[in-house]
Amino acid sequence: MAGASTPGAHRPLPIDPRLVPVSHRDAHLPAVDPSRLSAPALRARFADPPSWAPEFTRDRSRPPPPNPTDASVLVPIVMHPEGLSVLLTERAAHLRQHAGQIAFPGGRRDADDRTPIDTALREAVEEVGIAPEFVEVLGLMPHYWSGTGYRITPVVALLRPGFTVRSDPTEVAAVFEVPLTFLMDPRHHERRRIRIDDQERDFYAMPFRHEAHQREYFIWGATAAMLRNLYRLLSA
Repeated sequence: MAGASTPGAHRPLPIDPRLVPVSHRDAHLPAVDPSRLSAPALRARFADPPSWAPEFTRDRSRPPPPNPTDASVLVPIVMHPEGLSVLLTERAAHLRQHAGQIAFPGGRRDADDRTPIDTALREAVEEVGIAPEFVEVLGLMPHYWSGTGYRITPVVALLRPGFTVRSDPTEVAAVFEVPLTFLMDPRHHERRRIRIDDQERDFYAMPFRHEAHQREYFIWGATAAMLRNLYRLLSA
């Protein structure tokens, strides 16, 4: 999807989102029980999901577009012996749109894609070089309507160890992983609020300090919203 707007991106803010103050932290909510954060438990949850509702279905800063573009993202959960992690990408800094934002591998549906899963798997190959034989699709999450005009289908999958990341430098600046236990703990979910054109805009952020990379990755907006929905599913 080189040169195109990423479906997991979010409507640009007039300032750096890192500078938007935190309005609320959900420290009162429990983290997902560790027993639910294993590959067998995830398989069971998606095979027989409980009654639950997503917390976010769209970018609330503006109404859903009347004719959205269908897109998919892969939510890749890597199966490490020491625990599961979520693979994410950082958009390349030279891109005209959404440069430097954190996203899942994904993109708009091509005419040859039969299903949202086909789109997610194809984009994972194109963006980060993950071959489909390492991917075990668990299921689909509810649609998310982005502020950039996409109707996104999140495709949640397990990644079997042994895959090799070969990122496309025209789109991806970095590929990194975040422990699933970190992302499924609401103590790390920050709600931030900014006023734009006399309207309040709220968004979630999940800043993650990557010690090996010696830097912080600022996960926010649509990507954080979809992770929050995954939290709601796994904690239901």
